[in-house]
Amino acid sequence: MKRKLQYLLLTVLFLIATSTSASGEPAKTVPVKGMVTMVDLGATRCIPCKMMAPILQKLEKRYAGKAAIVFLDVWVDPKPAQRFGIRAIPTQVFFNKKGEEVYRHEGFMNEEAIVAVLQKLGVN
Repeated sequence: MKRKLQYLLLTVLFLIATSTSASGEPAKTVPVKGMVTMVDLGATRCIPCKMMAPILQKLEKRYAGKAAIVFLDVWVDPKPAQRFGIRAIPTQVFFNKKGEEVYRHEGFMNEEAIVAVLQKLGVN
């Protein structure tokens, strides 16, 4: 039992370490393997993106260990914009636990709408 708990803790720490925080630290793995992931592609200087920043930070804390909330600044690094084929910022892309894209939204997305998608994907 103790070994299983240690393994679970190490897995959660790995997932947290390999995800990007809403503060915009570099992403190593997006979507996060084995975890529901929301990727917000935007820019720190974009007005709607600035409005979403505190929401993303709040949700990152609320769903720590349950879902990955990732912010990628596409003005700093345009590669994710190309990779995800975005046309406008902010764009939110949601992935299920298998890493499959299941939902996409363009523009400002409020907290309630984000939570609704996460809950639809099984995140409590």
